[in-house]
Amino acid sequence: MGIMERLQTVIILGAVAFGFLIGQVTVIEQHADLFIVPFLLLMLYGLFLTIPLDEIKKAFLNVKFLSASTAINFIWTPIFAWALGAVFLADYPALWIGFIMLMVTPCTDWYLMFTGIARGNVALSTSILPINLILQVLLLPVYLLIFTGTIWSIPISTLVESIFVVLVIPFALAHLTRFLFRKNTPVLSKRLIPFFSSAQMIFLSLAITAMFASQGSILMENLHIFYILIIPVLVYFVINYMVGDLTGRLMKFPLADRVSLKLTILARNSPVALAIAVTAFPDEPLISLALVIGPLIELPVLVLISQFMILTRKNG
Repeated sequence: MGIMERLQTVIILGAVAFGFLIGQVTVIEQHADLFIVPFLLLMLYGLFLTIPLDEIKKAFLNVKFLSASTAINFIWTPIFAWALGAVFLADYPALWIGFIMLMVTPCTDWYLMFTGIARGNVALSTSILPINLILQVLLLPVYLLIFTGTIWSIPISTLVESIFVVLVIPFALAHLTRFLFRKNTPVLSKRLIPFFSSAQMIFLSLAITAMFASQGSILMENLHIFYILIIPVLVYFVINYMVGDLTGRLMKFPLADRVSLKLTILARNSPVALAIAVTAFPDEPLISLALVIGPLIELPVLVLISQFMILTRKNG
């Protein structure tokens, strides 16, 4: 992982602060929202470009690990996230939806860094990355239709349009790029992919800056969001850590594989969910703000969890 990924929390906080600052200028506040989706599209294009989907077969070589991580990420976690929202966020439907969207999207980038820090099986974690990306893209609309129906309704046409704009278009462009450069792999592998791999954090930060420039006043009026979200987020990490550890032990995974499993089911992928939230819920900025605030809680927790797993490694 590069310096951008290592400083992700600091960069996001800086983007939030800078967004607040420039949002004090009226003309910027009025037009900043026009830049949110374009920056997110560039970020997702880079994400899809750097994910080698042609290597997806590697994920199936370890059937036990793939089955365990997939079942926890895409069956247990969505139900668990909805239940946590029902307990802690029932009075805040926008935050409840944002919380669900955050929790049903497994991470596809920085969890590898934490896996390495905690001495997990990085190669194994990398192999399932394409599977996690594809499943979350396919299933997030399904989760939205199922779970938001219990909170409020979202028109299917709006959801389809949002998915097309923020997922289908960058996905298609990314693989069109791979196709066009299939005979010129040095340009693809040594220039385009490294550039967009590093630039993803830049585009995400610019989108967050634009969001807080346009919606900063709303957050200032709802500063209690952080305190409302921190409890269900922390409960999620504690319970899912225990679920991952118990599953790994019952399935007799080696210690390094257990570390990989726990981090695979803990780290979340807010950028994908954020892109959909911005387009599907343009009149509900608290949903998007929840998806920005969530990682500010998540990243320090992942640091602590990684260190905890190192300290307890001898007991594995």
